[in-house]
Amino acid sequence: MQTVPKEIFLTKGVGRSREKLASFEEALRDAKLAPFNLVHVSSIFPPRCKLVKPALGLKKLSPGQIVHAVIARNSVNENHRLVTASIGLAIPKDRGNHGYISEHHSWGETDSRSGEYAEDLAALMLSTTLGIEFDAEDSWDQKEEQWELSGKIVRTMNITQSAIGRGGVWTTVLSAAVFCA
Repeated sequence: MQTVPKEIFLTKGVGRSREKLASFEEALRDAKLAPFNLVHVSSIFPPRCKLVKPALGLKKLSPGQIVHAVIARNSVNENHRLVTASIGLAIPKDRGNHGYISEHHSWGETDSRSGEYAEDLAALMLSTTLGIEFDAEDSWDQKEEQWELSGKIVRTMNITQSAIGRGGVWTTVLSAAVFCA
């Protein structure tokens, strides 16, 4: 019987290699996730789940362990091409309810633009389950006011990794929300 995760941490990494798979492995190493068997899961931030620092979360994991994570990943082997991978979180005010985790992969977007998009996506997914009207075209201030008035979404955040590609070398970026307890 599976249990509902009680803790989660965010991490990110970048890797480069002549081989695409090896660049992914390097990104996993940079994110401190290489020793684990990762299982990609969908987008639910569990009720009452606590966001912890990566160092604390990693202490709870063992090499070879099957670890569930929401992973955003992107790769490029073009010179000077910007690549990003973002994870967005939307956590409800009532921690007894679930939140949402989104993944976003892009080319040519800055960290802030990619991260904001990932946050908006997570908030959109959460808002639909809470019955809140959500317009992604609204300004950040308008959205914040809307969430405050609804009293239902308390916090959004993101973690984003970007890198600029180099010709003849694969560059892989990843961001992850990792369930650890």
